[in-house]
Amino acid sequence: MAQHLFLIDPAAVGRLHLQQSLTAAGFEIMGTAADPGFAWPKLQARWPDVIVFDIEWPRLDVAGFLKRVHAERPTPVVVCAAHLTLADPVVQTALAAGAAAFAVRRSPTAARAAAASGRGDDSDQTLISAVRQAARTPAPALLARAAPPAHLPAPLTAPAPLHTNAPPPATARSSTGRPASRIVAIGISTGGVQSIEAVLRHLGPDTPGIVLVQHMPEKFTASFAARLNSQYTLEVLEARDGDAVLDGRVLIAPGGKQMTLRRQGGQYTVEVRDGPPVNHHRPSVDVLFSSVARCAGRHAVGIIMTGMGGDGARGLLEMREAGASTAAQDEASCIVFGMPAEAIKLGAVQDVLPLGRIADWISSTGSRSLVART
Repeated sequence: MAQHLFLIDPAAVGRLHLQQSLTAAGFEIMGTAADPGFAWPKLQARWPDVIVFDIEWPRLDVAGFLKRVHAERPTPVVVCAAHLTLADPVVQTALAAGAAAFAVRRSPTAARAAAASGRGDDSDQTLISAVRQAARTPAPALLARAAPPAHLPAPLTAPAPLHTNAPPPATARSSTGRPASRIVAIGISTGGVQSIEAVLRHLGPDTPGIVLVQHMPEKFTASFAARLNSQYTLEVLEARDGDAVLDGRVLIAPGGKQMTLRRQGGQYTVEVRDGPPVNHHRPSVDVLFSSVARCAGRHAVGIIMTGMGGDGARGLLEMREAGASTAAQDEASCIVFGMPAEAIKLGAVQDVLPLGRIADWISSTGSRSLVART
């Protein structure tokens, strides 16, 4: 069944190109508008599965529109632009306000030039992939209407088994950091860019090793990690297969891959592999959390933060049942309360915390004596 899209682009030629490109990819365009003001009455008459919004225009209130959408009827919004990058302030603002993803789109000028020369141009594939992923993400408003599960789901199976004896691949990176004896596992999605920054800025090099899934498209997690690494005292890296989990190091799961924790002798490392989407996500929070439950057990803490859908709830429950301390971001400080709400509903959460207290919780709970927890 075709997903229904609504397109916002101030330029008529831009709207036409978006419509042609996305229709050719199998989507159904149910409406277009030149700006959010014109879009709003159309959206209230009929809501799409995904909104695609070209934000490469001055004077557009992108953040205000996103907050209004999430307040009235949470709907994935994919923001795009032909001449912006993930590092541009307007893109960061949009992601912080709850955009599901950012994608570079092909400009109408480039499309016409390609057509005139007979050259193929697949540069819209990033946008198409981002829209497809967003369309598969359930809105928390719909989840809230669903009846609570009659029974807890079966434990999640990760797409690849954990290895206990295999040596790290040659791509693993060395560091002077101390091997982590405790693990901090974080799962976050919509609204996560600003929220994770608010946590990391208050953590120092003695913080237990952090493994993190942020729902982001392929190719964006590397620049996201590099920007965080340049701003904070923690070492922040896009994870590679075999990377060691070290105190003061944050390993972010690469977009388009699944990341799991494994233990080799006395050291934790990560395994980064291709694998099927879980809960429509790759990387999936559930995949990471489930592996942390098996590998680290009571030597771990888990935090689920702002995000649309339910990814991570089952994995966090496995962590709690394995002896880990668990927490969720509270509704008031979340851009979207879907993921934390699902984890709370399953009974996976011990502590519900405002965003401003999560760093302190990590420092105190993650560093707590393991003897005291037994």
